[in-house]
Amino acid sequence: MRAETEILVRYAEVDRMDFVHSSRYLEWFEIGRTELLRAIGLPYRELEDEGVFLPVVEAHVEYIKPVRYDDRLRIVTRGSVEGARLRMEYEVLRDGELVAKGYTVHACLNRERRPIRPPKELREALKGG
Repeated sequence: MRAETEILVRYAEVDRMDFVHSSRYLEWFEIGRTELLRAIGLPYRELEDEGVFLPVVEAHVEYIKPVRYDDRLRIVTRGSVEGARLRMEYEVLRDGELVAKGYTVHACLNRERRPIRPPKELREALKGG
């Protein structure tokens, strides 16, 4: 399962050097993750309403090429389940060229903030990552 999301780099996302600030990539990863969950029919809001929470416990970004204001980007997101954790992989592309990649790891917690297995629907949708 994968989701693809297009974004246009906003002026507020670049620094004085006209490069996108490094922190924005994690925000874009969140956009990709949100859209992947929505695409499999389990949006964040529904998961949380059912008592399933997915805090980030690890994040990594590899910056490959600079990104600038007004660039049109595609975020490709894939996910997999590893026990009580989810791993989301991201690619950020500009005109089909890889400009950044990375991943986030998420604990799967219940309302009491204790680890749980991800819901069956989520495990099945992300099987094979």
